[in-house]
Amino acid sequence: MWHVTLTVAGPTVDQADIKAGLERLSFEHPFLLSGRFTSDRAEVRYWEEAASAAEVSAMALGLWTEHRESAHLPEWEVVGVEIVDQETFRRRGRYGHDQPGLVGIGRVLPL
Repeated sequence: MWHVTLTVAGPTVDQADIKAGLERLSFEHPFLLSGRFTSDRAEVRYWEEAASAAEVSAMALGLWTEHRESAHLPEWEVVGVEIVDQETFRRRGRYGHDQPGLVGIGRVLPL
């Protein structure tokens, strides 16, 4: 299993419409954990099962367009994808609260 964060963006839409679309997407796509949105951007976080990060990347890049019609999602484009394995996801959760969310330029911290 891989943890995916997919970020999409595009022209402004009504926030109620994007919220409803993300709710429909959560029913259509298993393992969807959360969605965040503004009127011109959305981020979805979910688990995906595949043999490699390369496979997950291909699936993630197609997720929004694959569900665009059925979930009534806006015609936005992918602007970011992050894929991490379960161990990395767990480590971040374990240590994330002990360290600042943003690390200053040039600062190096243990993972």
